[in-house]
Amino acid sequence: MRRPRFIAKQARHAKGPLGRLIAFIMARETWAENLRAIDALEIRPTDHILDIGCGHGRALGALAARAPRGCAVGADPSDLMAHIAVERNRALVKSGRAKVVVATASDLPFADATFDGAVCVHVLYFWKDLQSSFREMARVLKPGAKFALVFRSTQHAAAVRSFPSEVYRFPEFREVEAALADAGFFVAPAENEEHGANAHLLVATRRHE
Repeated sequence: MRRPRFIAKQARHAKGPLGRLIAFIMARETWAENLRAIDALEIRPTDHILDIGCGHGRALGALAARAPRGCAVGADPSDLMAHIAVERNRALVKSGRAKVVVATASDLPFADATFDGAVCVHVLYFWKDLQSSFREMARVLKPGAKFALVFRSTQHAAAVRSFPSEVYRFPEFREVEAALADAGFFVAPAENEEHGANAHLLVATRRHE
């Protein structure tokens, strides 16, 4: 069934009471995919990990649990989602083990080479430009850091039919690979592509300069 445009727009940038409801639904719907991405990073106890488009913030708790001496940082363009993420992880935020900022993928408020890894789950559909966002992620990741990306492409025909094209843009899989490579990531297709029925999991590594 095709999702109404006003609901799709809330997924892109949540606002108001409906945005809170969408956050609750998304926290359940995307949880398995978030865990796929988190597992792929092979997080170490001292790692600093970035969740790009963190939304409701459920994944921040899982990231912080795997990096007890590090930090899980969420970035989301929605003030409401950032607030919900802080509410959900209040104890972690208070202790300094988690942080949430309002920011877009193409303009991250972090210094170069800050993070040991990053996840991004079902977010790239809303970006104006893949390359500028991937370049910004490469900038804030340390050389050798892993980036776990979960997304649907044009290969997922049911999803393409279900979501309004004026809100969601489903890319070609090879388009995403090429944009990552241009931004400074190394992608080894035979090892790092996982084509699931519901979504792709692609793991890229920040190249050394």
